Amino acid sequence: MRILVLNPNTSPTMTAEIAAAATAAAHPGTDIVCSAPRFGSTAIDSAAESYLSAVGMMDAVATLLGDGAFDYDAVVLAGFGEHGRDALAEMLTVPVFDIAECAAHVAALIGRRFSVVTTLARSIAPIEDRLLLAGLDAHCASVRACGLGTAEVDADPAGAVRAIVEEAARAVTEDGADVICLGCAGMAGVTTAISDEVGVPAVDGVAAAVALAQAVVGLGLSTSKAGVYAPGPDNPRSHWPLSRALGISS
Repeated sequence: MRILVLNPNTSPTMTAEIAAAATAAAHPGTDIVCSAPRFGSTAIDSAAESYLSAVGMMDAVATLLGDGAFDYDAVVLAGFGEHGRDALAEMLTVPVFDIAECAAHVAALIGRRFSVVTTLARSIAPIEDRLLLAGLDAHCASVRACGLGTAEVDADPAGAVRAIVEEAARAVTEDGADVICLGCAGMAGVTTAISDEVGVPAVDGVAAAVALAQAVVGLGLSTSKAGVYAPGPDNPRSHWPLSRALGISS
């Protein structure tokens, strides 16, 4: 089984961290390939950056498809509820997994109510919207922000752990959460600290998505093409894929 894990931002260090988390969750015989878009933002902390990242991921997949080089059984989008999942589900015949949805699904299986700890306060509303769209909001006790941007989480792991654990503790004591979802792919190393210090399970979305991808593919299932995810109309598109039109090779 081959799983393509896409980091929606262009940070090499975060791509490496995501690759490590995905590989740790992979079964023997599962090949993890982690990559990032050829263009975009080094961190995603706004709606504009999220939409740009979606175009970047679509571009990466469109290039693979155009070259006949797409050889994967599933795709994991390692942005916590970033835009792009629906477009890729439409483009591909293999299942596409968003780490926000996967973390929430797993959390709902092991607890009554979960809270998400994300980066900045401005990320709270988009995550709430993604959970609502996925029908997972009923089990969400809260979405909290640790106050650090994506790049800050990437640059100062120790400081990020402290901030995330503190917010997770508040989610348990003040909001009634009994499971914590880490609301950023760069937070993957915090699960043990939350479990040890707060006393509740913590779900890393990258690991959850890889695990669910293996399960779904193992069941011989994929995205339904009978409705909204049916292939779109083949309308002419100018300068697409964008990276190829711009002469960007890597």
